[in-house]
Amino acid sequence: MTSCKPTNGKSEQLRKPDWLKIKLNTNDEYKGLKKLMREKNLHTVCEEARCPNIHECWGERRTATFMILGAVCTRACRFCAVKTGLPNELDLAEPERVADSVELMNLKHVVVTAVARDDLKDGGAAVFAETVRAIRRRMPFTSIEVLPSDMGGIEENLQMLMDAKPDILNHNIETVRRLTPRVRARAKYDRSLEFLRRAKEMQPDVPTKSSLMIGLGETWEEIIEVMDDLRANNVDIMTIGQYLQPTKKHLAVQKYYSPLEFGKLRKIAMDKGFSHCEAGPLVRSSYHADEQVNAAAKERQRQGEKRIEIS
Repeated sequence: MTSCKPTNGKSEQLRKPDWLKIKLNTNDEYKGLKKLMREKNLHTVCEEARCPNIHECWGERRTATFMILGAVCTRACRFCAVKTGLPNELDLAEPERVADSVELMNLKHVVVTAVARDDLKDGGAAVFAETVRAIRRRMPFTSIEVLPSDMGGIEENLQMLMDAKPDILNHNIETVRRLTPRVRARAKYDRSLEFLRRAKEMQPDVPTKSSLMIGLGETWEEIIEVMDDLRANNVDIMTIGQYLQPTKKHLAVQKYYSPLEFGKLRKIAMDKGFSHCEAGPLVRSSYHADEQVNAAAKERQRQGEKRIEIS
């Protein structure tokens, strides 16, 4: 298996296979979480990026990925549905509102991501770090995963975030080296690898994680190359998911991978030494993130629950 182009060789839109059908679940949990987000004036990548798993995560698992620093991104990546343009001024009260929501939801694991803020000297690192600290103050036994942009590749920005000591540092490579200039606006493949490597050097005990979308025209060999590059930079966790075209203005899907192919990729990733790999048609960077926390974070949660029971 060397080519991932459409088997019919034509450029028309590929038909979505049956395994990509999404189960909608607008139960009370889903409606309650949506209401809470609006009341707190918060954004989630679940909504802004049109994640296919929103009904499962909100309606069944009661988990969400908070998106801070506003809802307008300074980059216009050709795969992403998040709005692009000139962002609003920073909302310095946002970290406390996120922490308040985490407390109200009683989350054991929370993912915090953000739009790219290339208009800011620190890339939004200060607000990112304060959000981590605010959650820690309210929910000291909740594990926190952060998913930032490359913050311009500036080491001081990353250091500011890592000094807040998140439980997992997640930064997405998104696509293979060859397709990066076409798929990712302003981002660079090697800069993302360097970002992940530096994060591990700054906080060796914090697991690092990255996500890859497939179906954009990459080859099987290029997917394996990404795995090798991530492992060479000490990335611990990898997620692999199917790219889905959010609108007709975005890049078209070149191939739909089967569940069997995703299973093969997961096995290859695990054999290469990743501590955990989620791979599947609907897998996204934050998919089942609560199951990917490291042993130390889980132990801290258990100890917190014991203290609450004793008190």
